[in-house]
Amino acid sequence: MASTDKILEASAKYPKPAERQFQYGTAGFRMKANLLNSVVYRVGLLAALRSKKLNGQTIGVMITASHNPPEDNGVKLVDPMGEMLEASWEQYATQLANAESDDALGKLYNKLLADLKIKEDVPARVIYARDTRASGATLVTCLKDALDATGTEYTDYGYLTTPQLHYLVRCINTKDTQYAYGDISEKGYYEKLAAAFKLAMKGKTTKGAVTVDCANGVGGPKLHELVKHLDGIIDIKIVNDDVLKPETLNSQCGADFVKTQQRAPPSSKVGPNDRCASLDGDADRIIFYFADKDNTFRLLDGDRIATLAASFLADLGRQSGLAEQLKIGVVQTAYANGASTQYIEKSLQLPIICTNTGVKYLHHAAARFDIGVYFEANGHGTVLFSPAALKAIATYDPKSPAQKAALETLQALTELINQTVGDALSDLLLVEAILAHKGWTCQEWLLTYTDLPNRLVKVEVPDRNMFQAVDAERKLAKPDGAQKEIDREVGKFSMGRSFARASGTEDAVRVYAEAATRTEADGLANQVANIVRGFGTVVGGT
Repeated sequence: MASTDKILEASAKYPKPAERQFQYGTAGFRMKANLLNSVVYRVGLLAALRSKKLNGQTIGVMITASHNPPEDNGVKLVDPMGEMLEASWEQYATQLANAESDDALGKLYNKLLADLKIKEDVPARVIYARDTRASGATLVTCLKDALDATGTEYTDYGYLTTPQLHYLVRCINTKDTQYAYGDISEKGYYEKLAAAFKLAMKGKTTKGAVTVDCANGVGGPKLHELVKHLDGIIDIKIVNDDVLKPETLNSQCGADFVKTQQRAPPSSKVGPNDRCASLDGDADRIIFYFADKDNTFRLLDGDRIATLAASFLADLGRQSGLAEQLKIGVVQTAYANGASTQYIEKSLQLPIICTNTGVKYLHHAAARFDIGVYFEANGHGTVLFSPAALKAIATYDPKSPAQKAALETLQALTELINQTVGDALSDLLLVEAILAHKGWTCQEWLLTYTDLPNRLVKVEVPDRNMFQAVDAERKLAKPDGAQKEIDREVGKFSMGRSFARASGTEDAVRVYAEAATRTEADGLANQVANIVRGFGTVVGGT
């Protein structure tokens, strides 16, 4: 049994809040920052265990609450290839966070060492970073105490976007291998993206400037740094980049504001046909938008980015002569607009996989294709290239100048796209490169298909666990009879589709509905919300 004296001594500074239960989810732990000290300390213990279990590979820890309000914070782990924590380890994070006393924590730590057959003499290595929240410094101290108590080697990378930390973790763990991902530095990240963008843009120019709202988060200063490496080949106007006032983070700006409010940030002056984009607080999401000639707001969300990327990659596959070797597919969730699904299947003639909500599900499904495109509607996503696809793209001998040009663009995109995780800065440059190649404005991008009107409603319930979804969360298995009533309502509406799924973070059920008209979509959403209310006592409103 390992001595846990140092672990318990440090843990005594961070008692678990009484009567609080924590759960590690897709976003790790996320809540009010003043509740997180014990949680972050214990995540540090888990990071050490995870590294030891993987023979000393480096694990990442990111302290961020993404698009949440400034008073929130969170923490999540990054696995060696830059991917999210292996799902089977989420339960260990939850168990450690909920240990009621220091003594219980010590016993659990030793139990995990034994159950997981972890060798104590294996070194543990961790790198970590944080976003710009005021609470970050305190939480870093909690994390460092855990790493010191476990004898872990660690490096503090200061302020980074979440995708930059994912990039660094992968770079460290692939160093000196045939899968080397890039230079192990923040500068190396900018240099990799900039070099790839220049190759992808060869001979192409963008139409006008793109205005980027950085949510007053860490993406602002990082985008400024990236721009320095782009040599002026693209005009990026940066707004909402004030990180000196933490209270402005995600306030009336950012990707989540634009997506949910269906309007531009009040601080952004969007003129007719101006191309605009918004990041979220830790710069792993991006959505685009513009105002048309009638000054009507037009959103180009994750579904639009996915269809744009899939269309372009399929074109490059054909033009390069690699179409037969590269199976391209798209991964969506139930929240994807039905019109986008039809466009992918009918117009692009590409296969689609529908998964549960959550990046970890989309990422794994995308890996089943040679080139897998996945984006959630909220703008979080990326493109994955399989080892076989990367080899084919790197070694194929083009048979004509046209094939050679397409192949070079494809090669550039494999470097431009951050394959570890959705990355707003990488995805910004990807979209700009595709629009430049196609010669499209945002209006032309919008015209590829017409979104079905849709509505999202939240119904608060006493116990969200009553509502159990199946079929990629498109059907309710529990409560009995609920899905039959939903199906009956859907059948009353032209082009109707609706589903209800329990929230992953609060006692609420999310109801999504779409139909041929705005009035019908609203009506269907309200009818299904009433069905949900009927099966669970209502606590709040919609």
